[in-house]
Amino acid sequence: MTEILVLYYSQGGAVRDMAQSIARGIEGVDGAKARIRTVPKVSANFEATEPDVPTSGAPYVELQDLEDCKGLALGSPTRFGNMAAPMKYFLDSTTSLWLKGALIGKPAAVFTSSGSMHGGNETTLITMMLPLMHHGMMLLGLPYSEPSLGNTTSGGTPYGASHVGGAMDDQPLSDDEKKLCLALGKRLAETALKLSA
Repeated sequence: MTEILVLYYSQGGAVRDMAQSIARGIEGVDGAKARIRTVPKVSANFEATEPDVPTSGAPYVELQDLEDCKGLALGSPTRFGNMAAPMKYFLDSTTSLWLKGALIGKPAAVFTSSGSMHGGNETTLITMMLPLMHHGMMLLGLPYSEPSLGNTTSGGTPYGASHVGGAMDDQPLSDDEKKLCLALGKRLAETALKLSA
């Protein structure tokens, strides 16, 4: 099986829901399997503040998960047009993988959720792309051949899947947002399979 890492940080649950939809898209492709992981919250001093093992949900990511995967879907909520600090904190710890070139040539995709329609979704997706480019990963977006990209009245961009959750992040994923998450997962899995063949 070709394993794709779905790595996310979620505070209100929307990014977690997106991760699960992306994982379903991955696992809809024969020969592909999703490995879902998350990162712990960090304090204002940028230190991990949660126990070593989460009390519920996905396990915390380890560097070995990145090294072992054949592709990566990376997700974070939007924080002033940027990824959330816990995800940045984790990515800052991946220098040893960069030194080894462990991620070079692997496909990657990004996804996010914000509180408002113009809440920085696209810039957040781009900020998540930058460290992946430094790692030598190949970035995938969503082509306009996806009907939901043209139909959506909420989230969805050519840079990756996105969601507009409302001020309290309590709006569920729209049908178009779910379809785009599934499509992104499928595209990532198909690309990873082709590259690893």
